[in-house]
Amino acid sequence: MSLIDSYGRRINYLRLSVTDRCNLRCRYCMPAKGMQMLPHHEILSFEELLRVSEQAVAAGICKIRVTGGEPLVRRGILPFLARLGRLPGLKELVLTTNGVLLGEMARGLKDAGVQRLNISLDSLKPETFARITRGGKLSDALSGIEAAEKAGFPPHKINVVLMRGVNDDEIMDFVELTRERPYNVRFIEYMPTHSGNWRAFSIPGAEVLERIAERYLIEKLEPGEHSGPATNFRVRGAPGSLGIISAMTGHFCGSCNRLRVTAAGLARGCLFSGEGVDLRPLLAAGDDSLLREEIRRIVQAKPAGHEMRGRPAIPPASFHMSGIGG
Repeated sequence: MSLIDSYGRRINYLRLSVTDRCNLRCRYCMPAKGMQMLPHHEILSFEELLRVSEQAVAAGICKIRVTGGEPLVRRGILPFLARLGRLPGLKELVLTTNGVLLGEMARGLKDAGVQRLNISLDSLKPETFARITRGGKLSDALSGIEAAEKAGFPPHKINVVLMRGVNDDEIMDFVELTRERPYNVRFIEYMPTHSGNWRAFSIPGAEVLERIAERYLIEKLEPGEHSGPATNFRVRGAPGSLGIISAMTGHFCGSCNRLRVTAAGLARGCLFSGEGVDLRPLLAAGDDSLLREEIRRIVQAKPAGHEMRGRPAIPPASFHMSGIGG
């Protein structure tokens, strides 16, 4: 069964947030004074998350990415992932993490059936890493990446949110990383969330590529099965690759294939599509066929694209990445 929206896009990818909590407090994800976390009773239980996932897969979803906050901070995550990975019809189970807890959990994740990891790593300098994450230790993240490799995960996708004047001086360091290791390092444009000064930090993907091309001979790669929204390149001869995710300056909405469900049970067809549809009443009703039909309806209502490019305004202050699944 396929999920086709009103613009002819096949929707086969669900980003499923299991918590709004995190063990880091990254500047682009949370405000400086912190944020109001969801009461535990408002967060979907694992049984409810599994029901949503089961009906999404029955409707046509074949890939689920588990996100947070930081998904590994939620107690009981490994048994849940093992159950999720056994859903009939699910072809890919992947997870996004900041890597801090991978040192102790990488083997368990592999045994649970997680197939690939996306790891957020915004700096290779301890002091800059601590500044961005408000106190995190780079050594913890690097140890986690190493543990995941030893556990047998395939080469990681490394996500780097670039911020002008903060970590853009490390672009070439990350390029060098792809010359040493078979990682796919993906540079992500800073997006307008809770920061009113987002334009001062945002670096267009085209500028990033120009900087790289001034020093290295790069070649564009054909889109792969797991490319997602990134345009991928490689420094000639490098074992790894580079990705540019231009969410603001180079819309990829026309090929968007995803839905999002937050830890509170709000379903969105687009990251910037308002408050979302509350799935909790349908979960409480106990009729999973109604839940499946609502997922199809949300797909049909999925917008052609977001309207953030070029807008002087920003989303409401309540919009924080940790609360929506990144």
